Amino acid sequence: MPRVKPVTHGDGSPYGVHWDCPGCAAPHVVPTSGPNAWGFNGDMERPTLSPSVLCHPHPALDEHGKRYETPRCHTFIRDGRIEFLADCTHALAGQTVDLPEVP
Repeated sequence: MPRVKPVTHGDGSPYGVHWDCPGCAAPHVVPTSGPNAWGFNGDMERPTLSPSVLCHPHPALDEHGKRYETPRCHTFIRDGRIEFLADCTHALAGQTVDLPEVP
């Protein structure tokens, strides 16, 4: 089962990859094509992305429509594992876990 899934532009052309972040309990997406692309090994089951991925806090809505602020999330994704750096503001800061499967 894949741990990242491809994301496309509206016209169907490749954009990047998506994964479900267990630290944020939310999806993250990065571009893997184009001028600002992350390096990607092409493996959907054991992905490696480079450089690190930094998601800044921002306003969001939960499944009930309630507003909240997302956490800061700073990670490396290597060989199908997600390494949460110490500057994350969620409970998985400093831990390394397997990327969850993306349904």
